[in-house]
Amino acid sequence: MSGMPGIKDKVAVITGAGSGIGEATALLLAERGARVVLGGRRSERLRAVAARVEESGGEAAWLATDVRRRTDLAGLVELARDRYGRVDVLVGNAGVGPISAMDALRVEDWEDMVDVNLKGVLYGIAAALPVFREQGSGHFVNVVSTAGLRISPLMAVYAGTKNAVRTLSEGLRQEAGDRFRVTVVSPGFVHTDFSDSMTDPEIRAGIVEQRDRIAIPPAAVARAVAFAVEQPDDVEIGDIVVRPTAQD
Repeated sequence: MSGMPGIKDKVAVITGAGSGIGEATALLLAERGARVVLGGRRSERLRAVAARVEESGGEAAWLATDVRRRTDLAGLVELARDRYGRVDVLVGNAGVGPISAMDALRVEDWEDMVDVNLKGVLYGIAAALPVFREQGSGHFVNVVSTAGLRISPLMAVYAGTKNAVRTLSEGLRQEAGDRFRVTVVSPGFVHTDFSDSMTDPEIRAGIVEQRDRIAIPPAAVARAVAFAVEQPDDVEIGDIVVRPTAQD
C-alpha cells in the first residue's frame, strides 16, 4: 500500500471498531497506510473488519474490548505495542445512546451512558497517556456529538456525557504541552446502528426515521478523523463538526 504521508505506518487503536464510525475509520486509516488495532464488544464483527483490511493489503489486529472495563482498554493498548511496537493514535469512539425523558427515570440507561461514553474514554486515556509520554508523541481523537452543541429534550444525559468528554479533552490538550495532540470530532446524524442501544421503542422509531431521511454515511466522519491524523506533528486540529447539511 502506498499510504499517505502523515498516516502511513502510524499505529491507530480504535474503540467501537466493529461497526459504524469506528469501522469506517479503521478501513480508511488502513487504506491510507496505518496499521489498525480494533476494539469492540463483538468478536465476529472485529474479525470481519480486520479481514477486510487485510484483504486490501493492510495490517490489522483486534481484541474483544468492553470499554466499561479498564483492564480491557489496557489490554487493547498493550496488543498494539506487542504487535506493532508503539501507539500513535487512540480513537475513543465507542458510545451508546439510550436516550429518554428525564421523567422516565431510566437510571440504568444513564449509568450505561456514563460508563461507556465517559468512563470508557477515560480508561482509554489512562491506558495510552503513559505510552504517549514515553514515546514523546501520540494523538487522542475523541468522538463526541453535535447533541452537546445544541441541547435537545430527551438527550440531556447523553449530551452531558459527550460534553464531559469535550471538557476533559480540552483540559488534556492544555496539559499535553507540545508532546501529543488532542482532537474532538462532533458528528451529527450519521447512518449507523446507534439507535440499537435505545430502550424506548417510540423514541427509537423517531430517531431511525430521521436518520433514514437525513443521515450522512460513517465514512464522512472517518474522513474528518483522517484529516486530523494526517497533519504534521506540530499542527493540531482541535474541533471538527461533521453533520448533514439538512440537520438543524
